[in-house]
Amino acid sequence: MKKTYKIEVDCANCAAKMEEAAKMTEGVADCTVNFMTLKMKVDFAEGADEKEVMGRVFKACRKIEPDCEIDF
Repeated sequence: MKKTYKIEVDCANCAAKMEEAAKMTEGVADCTVNFMTLKMKVDFAEGADEKEVMGRVFKACRKIEPDCEIDF
């Protein structure tokens, strides 16, 4: 399952780091973060719980940029 989320991030470098952090999160098959459109596209692993996985993604992204937001 693929879903797109609106994000708030301050710079392109942080967006790239958030993308890498999301890709390493359990339950995420793939992820892309577009700084220009402020969108995060997440492809979930088979059988993954979306809310649980996005909670972990959000936590990982907050370690990179403490004031980032992800609407999930």
